[in-house]
Amino acid sequence: MRKGILALVTSAVALVTLAARAQVGAIDPNRPHTEQDYDHEHPPSLRYGAAGEQEKKQKYTCSMHPEVVMDHPGNCPKCGMKLVPLKQNKRRISNSDKSRAGAQRPTSNSEHMMHHGDDMAMPHRDHGGHEMHMEMHSTVDLADPMNREGSGTSWLPDSSPMYGRMFMFEDNMLMLHGAIFPRYTNVSTRRGDDRIDAPNWIMGMYSHPLGDTAQFGARLMMSLDPLTEGGRGYPLLFQSGESWHDQPLHDRQHPHDLFDELSMSLSQKFDHDLSAYLYFGYPGEPALGPPTFMHRPSAMDDPDAPLGHHWQDSTHVTFGVATAGLQWRSLKIEGSIFTGREPDENRYDFDRPRFDSFSGCISWNPTQNLALQVSHGYIKSPEALEPDLKRHRTTASLIYNLPIGEDSNWSNSFVWGQNHDTGEGKTQSFLIETNYQSGRDTVYFRWEHVEKSGHELVLDPPDESGIFPASGYTIGYVRDASHGNCLDVGLGTQFTINDRPDSLDDYYGDDLGYAFEFFLRIRPSLHSHVMHQHDEHIAGIEK
Repeated sequence: MRKGILALVTSAVALVTLAARAQVGAIDPNRPHTEQDYDHEHPPSLRYGAAGEQEKKQKYTCSMHPEVVMDHPGNCPKCGMKLVPLKQNKRRISNSDKSRAGAQRPTSNSEHMMHHGDDMAMPHRDHGGHEMHMEMHSTVDLADPMNREGSGTSWLPDSSPMYGRMFMFEDNMLMLHGAIFPRYTNVSTRRGDDRIDAPNWIMGMYSHPLGDTAQFGARLMMSLDPLTEGGRGYPLLFQSGESWHDQPLHDRQHPHDLFDELSMSLSQKFDHDLSAYLYFGYPGEPALGPPTFMHRPSAMDDPDAPLGHHWQDSTHVTFGVATAGLQWRSLKIEGSIFTGREPDENRYDFDRPRFDSFSGCISWNPTQNLALQVSHGYIKSPEALEPDLKRHRTTASLIYNLPIGEDSNWSNSFVWGQNHDTGEGKTQSFLIETNYQSGRDTVYFRWEHVEKSGHELVLDPPDESGIFPASGYTIGYVRDASHGNCLDVGLGTQFTINDRPDSLDDYYGDDLGYAFEFFLRIRPSLHSHVMHQHDEHIAGIEK
């Protein structure tokens, strides 16, 4: 009974502590807790006595942060609340990664709770002077820190923030994250439209350790786009790809399927530098392209898909994927076989797996804040309306993320994608995204340029063979009404200007192409705040 009351009181204290934390200041979780710290908080008269021997064996944890485990009483290094006795065998403690964890300090201003987590290697010293490390791992590869996990098997920078809710069941971990954007959007020109809709997605990620060096992972991602967007999707100037009623879509973003990912993975860690994994998805995402736009921190506040989506990351919903990856330190090489055909018009079913395409990708995270990738793939018959089409896609991306303060982050992405299609040749796409978040306020910008054929834009026969460049310039702002209270609800607006050649005026009109929208952005809050890894930032925020 006393333990139940203590747990309730502790939870209440934790909530108050977290709310006051931004004003009180930061406690550096990277600072080892030495004997001097323990001596200062607990005089000898309290540390020794009849129960002294038992106290030395008892472990202590934080009710709000169960990954924090210490061998003596004290305060949580994350939120400052009082530690409580830990029941034995409730959490897995690993000593196998000490060298890697020592080299990579926790790097983000949040624990990774979405697709996207932090290494969470928290050094604590026992009375013998030995370090123990509690790590939060990627669900795809046991060797990866959680913050590195992007969509499919792709990588984000280790310092990336993640928004979501985590649940621990003994050694099993479950993460839930997602977003929904109820909005009104208005797109100009003859091919524009206006409507009320709500792009959305939700994802669950699960992991279960298989001993100390192996792990099983599973993920489920779903979207209610078939209901909120309808079969035609939402208006977006110069967007193309997929079909509706056996007609190619143009100037609209297609809806995503009800099931976007249903995957499992097995990973094996050979030592602290070398690991391997197998990933199977039906549907899933092959090793081709950067992390999908809705999982990139630089794009997560923008409700619209990029115009170069089908040049860069459109294979994120593929019905039949098998990927094998080998990782050495911060370098990874992987290959996939997968179904080249994009999802059909029935957004509720599971399409036939074909495994007729292949891809390869090299990823490298040279620093905590940087993620690089280059990939190439052969995609057979991606469009149902063009069954004989063969496509070679090459992509490269650079993602840079910088935690700036206690509740501030700056994320940037550069993405290049090229399609080489049968009978059409090569077309290019370029994208630059930036997202700056400080407290309740977020400002973001996207510039993109893509070359699309007249056939892709569904122009009249005389113009079908032409290549037409199109550009988009988007700026947006979001202000959170609810922030950091389990759910972030923000009111946002964005404005886009589109540039096109005059030769397209017969189709779009003489007026300037533009779009504006007002929306709510609803998503889980950051799982928790971790102090910044950069010494120059730590010095400025510690008290």
